[in-house]
Amino acid sequence: MKRDGRENLVRPGERLDDLQIGGLELIQNPNGFCFGVDAVFLSDFARVKPGETVLDMGTGNGIIPILLTAKTEGKKFTGLEIQPDTADMARRSVAYNGLEDRVEIVTGDIREAAELFRPAFFDVITVNPPYMISEHGMRNPDDVKAAARHEVLCTLDDILRESMRLLQDKGRFYMVHRPFRLAEIMIKMNHYKIEPKRIQFIHPYIDREPVLVLVEGVRGAKSRVTVEPPVVIYERKEQ
Repeated sequence: MKRDGRENLVRPGERLDDLQIGGLELIQNPNGFCFGVDAVFLSDFARVKPGETVLDMGTGNGIIPILLTAKTEGKKFTGLEIQPDTADMARRSVAYNGLEDRVEIVTGDIREAAELFRPAFFDVITVNPPYMISEHGMRNPDDVKAAARHEVLCTLDDILRESMRLLQDKGRFYMVHRPFRLAEIMIKMNHYKIEPKRIQFIHPYIDREPVLVLVEGVRGAKSRVTVEPPVVIYERKEQ
């Protein structure tokens, strides 16, 4: 239940976005990095069982753990975010929605995640990481946006290494990424003993190449991958 006086949690220059599920709303700064459809697809793809504990790495404004409270019966959701201002915004969104008993936002570095939490503690880890390596393409001069889009503050290796340490045996790992890095993702997941188990591609239109890929891995599992039917975002209008 939302608390009285919650409007004080929204600061000047920020806005409230309706998440279209469970009456949830999210505080965002339009001058910063706002969540996109990739976070929504990841929250749909991730499987969280009743009573499980979930860590969202690089949680940003907290969109994924907040959505997962409405979509699953997980017991406890933790969002890890390195940027203090962004973590503060996520905490205020958690408070705005009255979710403090289910969601905790921790300020910290993904590269040191295994030192912040107990080893082999989490049932599920989710991550919507930066898609571009640090040298690739133009970086946004805004540090918040640069960190969200380029591997400035963490790499794929950092994410998978810490996930391997924090997941329970047979714990599940969920990530959304760009298809052009899929071969690298598969190789690195295998190296860190997180076996790829399920893949799903997201296409803008049925006849276009995919723009996103969702990957599920299981720590310590045997090799076997299922490719699920693709998701198509838009239908073409009749001309």
